[in-house]
Amino acid sequence: MKKIVNLKMNVNKRDYDLDVDVRKSLMDILRELGLTSVKHGCGVGECGACTVLIDGIPVDSCLYLAVWAKGKSVRTVEGEGANGQLTVIQEAYVKEGAVQCGFCTPGLIMSSTAFLENNDRDDLTSEEIRKAHAGNLCRCTGYQTIVNAVKVASKK
Repeated sequence: MKKIVNLKMNVNKRDYDLDVDVRKSLMDILRELGLTSVKHGCGVGECGACTVLIDGIPVDSCLYLAVWAKGKSVRTVEGEGANGQLTVIQEAYVKEGAVQCGFCTPGLIMSSTAFLENNDRDDLTSEEIRKAHAGNLCRCTGYQTIVNAVKVASKK
């Protein structure tokens, strides 16, 4: 039996008022809203492909029930750039070749964004950056290009 509840949340600076099934994940709802950067990878919180920021904190949206986002601010890659311009971290990912196949890239970018917003320094270590991205898996890059991209972005 479905239980439907009202959910009011802000996604990428836009308010939503939705009726949702209490069993649905935030990932499912975001994808239904057309935000396809939120990838369905493993579905069990291991790969980070569905990482979004909830009130500035990186979260695996496949494990996060949509109803838990009530009254919260959700950010996805689609909401990061302005007027078609890339963010500093997005530009750094492109410049450093940290985008390869691209499947994991939105989740990694959101983890990088949260990390840089909470670490306003230009002397970040590789170890700090790797720890901040421990919840994100990438099969293509070998991670060094991601670390390089975060270091480049931290200096801007």
